[in-house]
Amino acid sequence: MTEGKKSGFVALVGRPNVGKSTLLNRMLGAKIAIVSRKPQTTRDRIAGILTDSRGQIVFLDGPGIHRPAKALNAYMVRTAQRIAEEADVAVHIVDDRHGEAGEEETLVRGILENVSVPRMLAVNKIDRSGESAARHRLERMMKGGLYKEGFLISAATGKGVDEFIGRLFSILPEGPAYYPEEDLTDLPMRFIAKEIVREKLFEALSEELPYSVAVTIEEYSEEPEKGLVRIRAEISVERESQKGIIIGRGGGMLKKIGTEARLELEKETGERVYLELFVKVEKDWSRNETMLRRLGYV
Repeated sequence: MTEGKKSGFVALVGRPNVGKSTLLNRMLGAKIAIVSRKPQTTRDRIAGILTDSRGQIVFLDGPGIHRPAKALNAYMVRTAQRIAEEADVAVHIVDDRHGEAGEEETLVRGILENVSVPRMLAVNKIDRSGESAARHRLERMMKGGLYKEGFLISAATGKGVDEFIGRLFSILPEGPAYYPEEDLTDLPMRFIAKEIVREKLFEALSEELPYSVAVTIEEYSEEPEKGLVRIRAEISVERESQKGIIIGRGGGMLKKIGTEARLELEKETGERVYLELFVKVEKDWSRNETMLRRLGYV
């Protein structure tokens, strides 16, 4: 990049379901992070790359910060903390739910208090709460002196997002681009395939079951001469009864999940996709550190 361009890493942190992933996708103008109404959907570090005439921002999204009850939750919170520590700017995302003094917000602020980079506050979902209520919330939270600046935004409608991005560019240091201009993420398609399958599971299953599900990609191979991508994904659950629910009567549920995932993967890859899904039981995997490592949570 030429002299005068800005670059840096911006961490998006907050409690579960405040809209961090929706905001990331909005800022990039593309779907990078999976989105669900269910909390704790994001489990890993997701990097989204925004490059324009001003420079390049690498946004780091991660799991919502919450009190960990299992080994998987502890991994998720460690991931969120690491994101905040490696960034040039940390942005605390909150939404229109009150209770900023609650346990989850206390955990978020505890992490932010231990980073030395500029900390910013963004009140999201102002389309739902109304600007007056959101501004009152922003002013109240800014009083503690933890944040350098505050913003009102709506990830759903885009209101305030361009101004937010402009301010981030203004405070980042001059520097080179970290990634090629055309890149939107540093994630390989193998990882994106895993996340797409997991998103379809979250959408299709009842409230609690998605949290007992992990997806691993056992095979990802491209056949350019055929315009085909072959993917074999393994879905791990914790109970035999959960396996039956995911497969469904006559295999109907698994077929539905597979079809929806395949169609989205074809849009992502621009190729025909042959997707195979298999379900197996790994008893209590989310509580077992060894199993977490085997399933890719390290």
